[in-house]
Amino acid sequence: MKHPDEPAPVDRETARVRGIYETMAPGYDRMIAVAERLLFGDGRQWACTQASGHVLEVAVGTGRNLDQYPPEVQLSGIELSPAMLARAQARAASLPRTVDLRLGDAQQLSFPDATFDTVLATLTLCAIPDDHAAVREMARVLRPGGRLILLDHVASPNRAVRAAQRLLDPLLVRYEGEHLLREPDTAVSAAGLVIDELTRSKLGIVLRLTAHKPPFHDTRAPRPERRGRLERSGSDEH
Repeated sequence: MKHPDEPAPVDRETARVRGIYETMAPGYDRMIAVAERLLFGDGRQWACTQASGHVLEVAVGTGRNLDQYPPEVQLSGIELSPAMLARAQARAASLPRTVDLRLGDAQQLSFPDATFDTVLATLTLCAIPDDHAAVREMARVLRPGGRLILLDHVASPNRAVRAAQRLLDPLLVRYEGEHLLREPDTAVSAAGLVIDELTRSKLGIVLRLTAHKPPFHDTRAPRPERRGRLERSGSDEH
């Protein structure tokens, strides 16, 4: 019988990315704190305070979001890397709440359909090998009317910035598993979710997005895409 803390079988690229994060885990908090100060501001707080009901955080990492959620939510989280998960579990143990944290692959979630009221992912889709598969899984486990909340770095609409991203992308994908040219709003719409809010900042690099899952009988209806506004690069206020 497989031990619950053993990594689940995954494809070759996902296993490679998991290995990167296993190595990165001891210094991850120091590294990501710099990016958060420079790019994301209060993004984690913005995302988590909108969560309600039964919440799934996808790719919980070292648990940097755990103390940001409203006290009344029922919180679950999955993480691909055992080393990252161990740090998240240590954080969770210090909180005055119960948190269900487990190993899992965002591309093939182990939860039944329509389980969660909110699915949240921060700084996550940039590192998942198949981001479209992950978003489809997030949509699958959402209940009708449930909300998806995303915070991430994405492909910039600014031509000069995007050209630089295009140059750096192969190196970051190879050595850090990070994709610079992702466009999560495309994946969200393709998964049948309706985008409610989409804002960009920092020359379009930072995306904040909320969407909802329509009632089943509406899933085949046309879904007009909503364009986000491009914020000034010096502000994360929305």
